[in-house]
Amino acid sequence: MIAFEHVGKRYGGRFEALAHLSFRVARGEMVFLTGHSGAGKSSLLRLVMRLERPTRGRIVVAGHDIATLHSSQVPFYRRQIGVVFQDHQLLFDRSIFHNIALPLEIQGMEPRESARRVRAALDKVGLLHREKALPIELSGGEQQRVGIARAVVNKPALLLADEPTGNLDPQLSADIMALFEDFNRIGTTVMIASHDLALIARLRHRILRLRDGRLVGDEGAR
Repeated sequence: MIAFEHVGKRYGGRFEALAHLSFRVARGEMVFLTGHSGAGKSSLLRLVMRLERPTRGRIVVAGHDIATLHSSQVPFYRRQIGVVFQDHQLLFDRSIFHNIALPLEIQGMEPRESARRVRAALDKVGLLHREKALPIELSGGEQQRVGIARAVVNKPALLLADEPTGNLDPQLSADIMALFEDFNRIGTTVMIASHDLALIARLRHRILRLRDGRLVGDEGAR
């Protein structure tokens, strides 16, 4: 599903955020990225999302060398990826339903099908009963569930998350990780950047460890 081949990323010509990264993630696998703040976790995810390009090396996602994508192909490529952020990035003047429907509206999906998908996503994260609520009415854990529902409403083959439990207490963090495992069990490839070493160790999935932009560990389930 994902292949990094000798990938490096520099910013400003000097700061080397990533160096000599080579690894593969199989379709349907669940993988954690760990490392200290500034280790390169977010930079790696941004490269997969094609928000940035590598300075060197090759990145292949679902069989496509993403550096060769024409600019007109990038929006379609990104629609195949669900992304969950630590800060939710919800629109606070829109209901939960309309926050989740936004990606479908942008791609011009027919309203009836859009509504069906939104409610199915809400049901998966346990918030179907809150579809008319505004984000401000929800707890932090519930807001993160909305972010996950929005990320999966397009039924992506790949789900990325950048520190999705960083602001949550241990029980809520475990609940959110259980949701990611649920999506992984139905075949979604999942990659999560997290510093919560105790939690991810209990989950027993593959762990890629970064230090100063380099891969220093690759352990766990395959």
